[in-house]
Amino acid sequence: MTHGPSALVFSPAVVLTVTVEEGVDSPDIHIHAGGQGVWVARLLVELGVAASLVGPFGGEIGLVLRTLVADDGIDLTAVDVAGANGAYVHDRRSGERVVVADSAPAALSRHEVDELYGTVLVGGLEADVCVLTGPGLHPVLPPEVYGRLAGDLRANGRVVIADLSAEHQDHAVRAGVSVLKVSAEELRRDGRIHSESLASVLGCIGQLAAAGADAVVVTRAEHGSVVLADGVLSVVEAPTVEAVERRGAGDSLTAGMTAGLARRLPLIESLRLGTAAGALNVTRRGLGTGGRDEIERLAEHVTVRELDVEVE
Repeated sequence: MTHGPSALVFSPAVVLTVTVEEGVDSPDIHIHAGGQGVWVARLLVELGVAASLVGPFGGEIGLVLRTLVADDGIDLTAVDVAGANGAYVHDRRSGERVVVADSAPAALSRHEVDELYGTVLVGGLEADVCVLTGPGLHPVLPPEVYGRLAGDLRANGRVVIADLSAEHQDHAVRAGVSVLKVSAEELRRDGRIHSESLASVLGCIGQLAAAGADAVVVTRAEHGSVVLADGVLSVVEAPTVEAVERRGAGDSLTAGMTAGLARRLPLIESLRLGTAAGALNVTRRGLGTGGRDEIERLAEHVTVRELDVEVE
């Protein structure tokens, strides 16, 4: 029996997002499930991929999040934990994003990490592609968990995409990942590059590949992504658009790329889809949003330019 493309998304930090927007007669208040993993999974569903999300859920916030995630059409496997999920309230009525309140997710106990690990591993073996997303700036779980997950999933023939930075990235890459996706902004923040110039990014890509990544994608906002795939360096660029909201573009790119790989497309073709998803997302206020038809049509306008340089 055949089945459609599927992906498992590991999301260790699912958060409740409350955003206040200017309304016609009164403020509009929007409540959603959020966090990197949720935004990736939500767009995967829109792109026709059966997306499963595994993450820790606890407290009153966790109860609300379970319903919101399911309402997005995501197949949720919630691991019960004692602590509460994180949440934030943002006010955008001025046109700028103002943080009203922000609560961090609780750190997981050793037993909770073990339960989460086993759930991700088993679910990942049943999916076409596995996406490892990070906990943001919160120390929710030990970084070495990512190395164990990447290593075990790859040892069993899974395609593993790591959208990670800092220590979490180090552990996953050393274990071996199919694709590492990271932004130049994150690389500079982590002290791995001194600027977001092409020359600086190219030097870092070679190091990441040598460390254990089969392919590397470094996003550079409106300057396009630099990609190392099958020993070939390329720049992938989206059509020029005016950005309304830049947050979430990278997660949309990850979702589109994952959808392509789940459909068994080559990485470059998958990245065309991801680049289109990221470009469309910045024209919208919602994170991890965009219509499948528009994304697939926009992908036809994404350009790929090979670079005549060698990987160092």
